[in-house]
Amino acid sequence: MKIAVGSDHGAIELKEAVKAHLEAKGHEVVDYGTHTAESCDYPEYGKITAEAVAAGDCECGIVMCGTGIGISLAANKVKGIRCALLNDCFSAEMAKLHNNANMIALGARVLGQGLALKIVDTYLETEFEGGRHERRVNLITEIENKYNK
Repeated sequence: MKIAVGSDHGAIELKEAVKAHLEAKGHEVVDYGTHTAESCDYPEYGKITAEAVAAGDCECGIVMCGTGIGISLAANKVKGIRCALLNDCFSAEMAKLHNNANMIALGARVLGQGLALKIVDTYLETEFEGGRHERRVNLITEIENKYNK
């Protein structure tokens, strides 16, 4: 699977751990930055990573900042993105199973590395259930289309 990753300076260590973990599992990882620990603006990295997913350049995306909140908000502003902020494995499963999230966000100051990697695995190993959930995801897309012309 081709996976986009991006982070700000506050999550660069977690991003590198996630990248190594994904590559070890045979995934192709495209790193949209940042590449240094210098202070930077998380919206830029949420946006560029989300654009790659929305354009179909990558199958899904993982973005990270200190809490995961800001970068998830930025990613969700890109049309076609459903980015779920995750702090536990149950939510990771439901984000894909019921919401067909095409991106996830993690908080480097919230999660330990071990839990973060387990969340990533849970998300990637779960398939969208479809059925009644497809109707609900389509309703989310209708809202998006109404307010983002």
